[in-house]
Amino acid sequence: MKSKRLLWIALSIIVTLVIVVVITAMLTPQQTPAFAAAIAFVEAAGRGDDAAAFALLDERLRAYVASTCPDGSVSACITAYTPPEWGDFLRVVFRRAAPEFTPEGTIWNVDLIATYAEGTGFSGVCIYTRMAEAGDDDWRVTRWAGFVSCGDPASRNMAANPEAPNSAP
Repeated sequence: MKSKRLLWIALSIIVTLVIVVVITAMLTPQQTPAFAAAIAFVEAAGRGDDAAAFALLDERLRAYVASTCPDGSVSACITAYTPPEWGDFLRVVFRRAAPEFTPEGTIWNVDLIATYAEGTGFSGVCIYTRMAEAGDDDWRVTRWAGFVSCGDPASRNMAANPEAPNSAP
């Protein structure tokens, strides 16, 4: 009798765990092509791969880079934002994203967090990218901002802030 009771308890625990895992998986945002393109852009710009970073920009932002950034270099613009004491760019990860529905289609406001070799504290470096679909699963950066410590109050709500630090264009 006691072993039957233990079997039911164990079975109940297993079923509960399976339900928790399934619900968690359903509520976890999936990596979309827009998010992957945002990460690829920041990784390329952070590592100095101008060709890869430039390819992920829309036409308006390409013109901005060509006319504003030193030598028309995306990575030169990005490097100018980050203090030398942060050290080299290491990696960037997805933080969160919010859709924005426009007559032209869905825009994704993507927030990322980067880390640098010397670190900037626990909160990392906050980056914002505005992503628009240029074709089927082909996403382009239409705006970027940030590249500031996430501890900086100016890093809050960069999508809605036209005065966000290091905003382009």
